[in-house]
Amino acid sequence: MAAQTPTYSEEAALSLTLAIVVSSPGPLLLLDGDLNVLAASASFSEAFGIDAENAPGRQLSHLGVGEWDTPQLRSLLDATRSGSAKIAAYEMDLGRPGQGARRLIINAQRLVYLDEENLRLLIAVTDVTEARADAQLKDDALRQNLILLREVRHRVANSLQIIASVLLQNAKKTQSDETRSHLKDAHHRVMSIAALERQLAGSGDRAVELHTYFTNLCESIAASMIGDAEQISLVVTGSGGVVDDRVSVSLGLIVTELVINALKHAFPHGRHGKVTVDCQFHGPNWVLSVSDDGVGMPTNPADIHVGLGTSIVQALAAQLQATVVNEPAYPGTRVAIAHTQIALVDDADAEAVERPAA
Repeated sequence: MAAQTPTYSEEAALSLTLAIVVSSPGPLLLLDGDLNVLAASASFSEAFGIDAENAPGRQLSHLGVGEWDTPQLRSLLDATRSGSAKIAAYEMDLGRPGQGARRLIINAQRLVYLDEENLRLLIAVTDVTEARADAQLKDDALRQNLILLREVRHRVANSLQIIASVLLQNAKKTQSDETRSHLKDAHHRVMSIAALERQLAGSGDRAVELHTYFTNLCESIAASMIGDAEQISLVVTGSGGVVDDRVSVSLGLIVTELVINALKHAFPHGRHGKVTVDCQFHGPNWVLSVSDDGVGMPTNPADIHVGLGTSIVQALAAQLQATVVNEPAYPGTRVAIAHTQIALVDDADAEAVERPAA
């Protein structure tokens, strides 16, 4: 038995299309080739204050009080009905007297069906006014929080500098060499943390470029601790990297402790030398090291003393899920903090591993 060929009824097809558009839960418009409204969904009429019964037969530009008559929208619809373009997520502002502007996203396309002589355009409208307003409020709040954070950090840095000055004055007044040494250590640490806060206050966002950050930090430490730049130099090398401010604080404190330790112990009796801060990034993996060409580590393990600075570095490295390695540099000492998240494998090597042997 031969299959029956379904008959085509333009009137039935149009009736079905109009019923689908009118009952759509989202704002829809069906237009003819002259941009006259054939049907408007109830949700469109409700959302934009349009009389659903009187909308069919009217020009799109005549809906409401003329707010839909915009040159940009008409140009896009002209291009769409000619087949040369399709409106995809076009944003426009809909203004109506006595009402605030509404932000809309317009999607429109030419319908392709059997009756090619009668052109039809389907338009979907999404009101994103509230979503855009919420996003703007969040952006404004974030900017305000960043401004407040920079201000707090600036004030903290000023307060720390005052504390450092008091510590230095007390160090000069004390008669005890041991007390003087402890006060000077505290002074250097407070000054370095103040420098950290100033750097972060001036960064302007949550991303910190480490090479510049370490350079400015080491300049502050050198100004505080190195009396003769020709005797001891402090340099920053490496490719650096970009991290968020939380990580940068920990890395800055690590650098501060290691540099202070090197300046205190690596060059006794006026010895000349150099301290190098190096940071290398390879994707999620990085190595931060502080090395010197000084007298080196004690040969007798009993002479190795774990002080406050070492404990601070170990604790900060643990927070960053990194490991600390102390090793001789011949000459001098090198302390490296390494963070390894994944194994770096060259693409060619990976293919060689996966490819079976011939």
